[in-house]
Amino acid sequence: MPRIIGVSGNITAPSRTLSLVDAVVAKASQKFHSPGEVIDISKLTADLGPTVSFNNFPPALTQAYDKLHQSDLIVIGTPVYKASYTGLLKHFFDLVDPKKLTGKVAILVATGGSDHHALVLESHLRSLASFFGIYTIPTTIYAKDIEFKDYQLESPLIEQRIDQALEQAGVLIKQHLPETLVA
Repeated sequence: MPRIIGVSGNITAPSRTLSLVDAVVAKASQKFHSPGEVIDISKLTADLGPTVSFNNFPPALTQAYDKLHQSDLIVIGTPVYKASYTGLLKHFFDLVDPKKLTGKVAILVATGGSDHHALVLESHLRSLASFFGIYTIPTTIYAKDIEFKDYQLESPLIEQRIDQALEQAGVLIKQHLPETLVA
């Protein structure tokens, strides 16, 4: 059973991004029969913003990083602001020891107002994951604001992309994680 964690780079609540990350983590939990959890960056802002040292994390950040380091499948999500992911999401990953994520599998997701932002997944998030040695699946998931109602995902097309992404994640998990995790 792979350990599943989502990291949602939203900085406000309610959040479409958090809803999307929650949806992917929930479907991954069902598919892989493993519990999942989501790290909501907006709840870490008070601790994350002033933290610049690798040696002195506040307890909330220590817990978040421990969960991330222990995961096998990571859902990385962000709203798109000015053609990029959020600064707090970047700062969160800036404080991660690069060696701690090597070999993990990731699904990349983002939300935005229009299709103009969809390439952020390829140009920014995939590059970030590659830096850490994370295996990313080919299918990314980009959902526009109109695909949500009251901040909840309501798009059969996005649901299909999530299913496709999870099929691909299953293949990578079997190839790159210890057999005891995928039995």
